[in-house]
Amino acid sequence: MNYFERAKFFRTKKRLGQNFLINGEIIREIIDNANISPDDTIVEIGPGVGFVTEQLVKYAKQVIAIELDEEAIKELEKLKAPNLKIIHADILKTDLSTLSEGKIKVVANIPYYITSPIIAHLLGEVDDLDNKNRNKITEIILMVQEEVARRMVADENSPAKQYGLLTILSQFWADVEIFKLVGRKSFYPAPKVNSALVKLLVKDKPKLELSDYKHFRKTVKAAFSQRRKNIKNCLLNGGFSREAITSALAKLGIDENTRGEKLSIEMFGKLSEALRETN
Repeated sequence: MNYFERAKFFRTKKRLGQNFLINGEIIREIIDNANISPDDTIVEIGPGVGFVTEQLVKYAKQVIAIELDEEAIKELEKLKAPNLKIIHADILKTDLSTLSEGKIKVVANIPYYITSPIIAHLLGEVDDLDNKNRNKITEIILMVQEEVARRMVADENSPAKQYGLLTILSQFWADVEIFKLVGRKSFYPAPKVNSALVKLLVKDKPKLELSDYKHFRKTVKAAFSQRRKNIKNCLLNGGFSREAITSALAKLGIDENTRGEKLSIEMFGKLSEALRETN
């Protein structure tokens, strides 16, 4: 029985954002790009009825599946794989650092409406220098909405709507790439949007070396708070003094009318440091 026929027998729940991947070629892409070795522990987030899971268990030492839906768990249990551990939990309330003694890889087909919170949970915020989850993870493969994937890999030269807080959150602790675009017909039920597979290689150190990471987070948050306003006004509304802003922008040669989405992550780091020195 193919994936589509199997998926039809399960009553999907819209409130949980369930769209099961039924394209065998895309499942193979996930397995291939995960580069699974016989010593790997894989944490799968949102395994659903287990179409990807049943492939993961063939290659990994252990697969830890975290699923919120009790009915989906019953389907996962039918796999009867000795190296499969099923956890009934909300990923956002799960401490991944307690699941395995060694490092882990993460594979996830996540509900699109909680993509940003899950990325923050896995990687930590930009000022979270010792995040327990991130310290455990070597790489992450995420199935996300294509629009979200574009935002994750964007830079200051991308269309303005793509580059923002999610970009910096994703790239601050990981090298990010889109490795496969996925059409809506690859899922059951088919979502209204196209998707993409994204790989994040987790870094040991943050992208920038800064004196104050909380200050950097405050700077970035202010810069993207009102996209139609220039960097000067955004920073003013973010609580920075006019004197500090004027001095920092002049020091870095940034025009006051520049918008935040035109500054690279590196330039944001310099701006944060300059603002901090003036304050």
